[in-house]
Amino acid sequence: MSALRQLRWVAFLEGMSFLGLLFIAMPVKYLLAQPLAVRVAGSVHGLLFLLFVSSLFRAASEHGWTARRSLAAFGASLVPFGTFVLDRALRREEQEKKGWAP
Repeated sequence: MSALRQLRWVAFLEGMSFLGLLFIAMPVKYLLAQPLAVRVAGSVHGLLFLLFVSSLFRAASEHGWTARRSLAAFGASLVPFGTFVLDRALRREEQEKKGWAP
């Protein structure tokens, strides 16, 4: 699997886990007094975040990204829905590498 493809997959999963943590687990914790939801969702999200960082490092190294580009991609993981915006840019770059540019 290419570095960009791996980063896209991990970014998608990390983004979904972040949204699940924010919009499902947090309300369950505070509205239904069930802190276990945040513990489980937070652990899954933490693991996926670490995978995202390692995938980002791999993609940045293989494609010669600048520090600014790498930090922008990292910043996308800190903002809700940010990894989905990042996915569009990565998909475009992946298509350009394969010669599928529109």
